[in-house]
Order: sequence, then structure tokens, then C-alpha cells
Amino acid sequence: MQSDRIAEIATGIHLVHGSNTNWIMIADGDQVTLVDTGYPGDRAQLLEGLAAIGRRPGDVAAILITHAHADHIGSAEYLHVAHGTPVLTHAAEVPHARREFLHQVTVGKVLANSWRPGVIPWALHALRSGGTRETPVSKPRPFPGEGPLDLPGHPVPVPSPGHTGGHSAFHLPHAGVLITGDALATGHPTSRHQGPQLLPGWFDKDRNRAIRSLSAFESLEADVILPGHGPVHRGSVRDAVAQARERV
Repeated sequence: MQSDRIAEIATGIHLVHGSNTNWIMIADGDQVTLVDTGYPGDRAQLLEGLAAIGRRPGDVAAILITHAHADHIGSAEYLHVAHGTPVLTHAAEVPHARREFLHQVTVGKVLANSWRPGVIPWALHALRSGGTRETPVSKPRPFPGEGPLDLPGHPVPVPSPGHTGGHSAFHLPHAGVLITGDALATGHPTSRHQGPQLLPGWFDKDRNRAIRSLSAFESLEADVILPGHGPVHRGSVRDAVAQARERV
């Protein structure tokens, strides 16, 4: 894997830049917690990323899903079937991951926004990467309870709905890291902004709820943000939320 696509943010915590989407590997001993898995077309990069930190697919203790969009769950079912890897997400996101319904931007919305800078190149890339491919997870599980999960890194789920109905971020208090998924990005091919922001509103299931969910991050002790889209952001989470609100 290209060295500029993977970065160790803190001891054992790696951010991987896939094709327009990020995922995170949290290593502790021989095991790894994987947060999201990129597009279906990112599978080779995902496996290369594990190998780059000396781990194999069978070392993944669990996959945590921030939300069940195709660019975040692309290899979740593959790992579950091939290696028995459990897939966990917020209870409200479980039926979405099973594809009982789909809270994802429609072709119609993409076409309606095709005049915006960056949208056509992004859409073509999404198609090439499997963004319209069926990617259901057959047996997603809800988080077993509140508080830290008994997984490498002990991530703490932070409910942050709006982008989808059951979106969840993950806090790593010991490292001062917040994994925000798509509830707080730092860049996107369809955005004219760089730095903390919400994704363009037409990507959200419930825009107002997505804005309200930013408040879930303000009290968290973290000075590093690992987003689903864009580069790592270092600095106060409270300040990042303020910047995102200013750009709504």
C-alpha cells in the first residue's frame, strides 16, 4: 500500500485513505478493531492495509460500522463470511445494514446536483468503486450496551444520527481521538470547503438532525478527528464543531 495512504495517528491507531473514503484500524496485541471498510472496490487496499501493520484478516476482532452506506460497508460481509468477523453498529442502523431499507443518496439527487463542481467526477468514481453494488450485511449486531466496547482500543460509540438514521461515531478516550464517520468530515470531492464540515446536505437523510448531532461531540475529550472523508484534523473538537456549524 502506498505510504501516503496509511498513517499511524497514535500508538496502534491507523487512518487509511481509500478511494475517497477512509477507514480506521485499531491494533492492540495481535487483534484489530476495524472501523468501516470503504467501497467494495477498496478490498485490496483494505487487505494491504492490514498487512502493512502486520495483521491478517483473521486478526480482525470486529468491524464497527459508523453507518451502512456502500462506501463504508463494502467489505464487511466479505470478512464476515470468509473469517466469521462480527459486524456491529447502532441498533437503529442494523436494518439499514441488512438493506431492509436504504438511506443513501439516489441517482436522481446526484443528477439534480450534477451541475455542482466535483459531482460528476465523484459519481463516476463511485460507480467504478462499486457504490451502486448491493452490499447487505447478513448478520449485523447492535452494540451490546452503552460505554466502551470490549474490543481492541475499547472504542465508545457516540450516537450521531442524521446522515443516516443510526449513524454512530466512536471515541477513543485514552488516545484523545474521535472517529466521526460522516457526521463530521474534513473534505469531500463534492465540497468547496477544507477543514471541519458537514457533507453537502443532499447526502443526509435528515439534515436538521445531522446538525443537531454535532452537539454530541462538543463535550468529548479529544484533539484528533479521524473522519470518514478528508484528512486527519488536529485541534479542539469543540472548535471543529463550531467551524462545521459556520459552514452549514
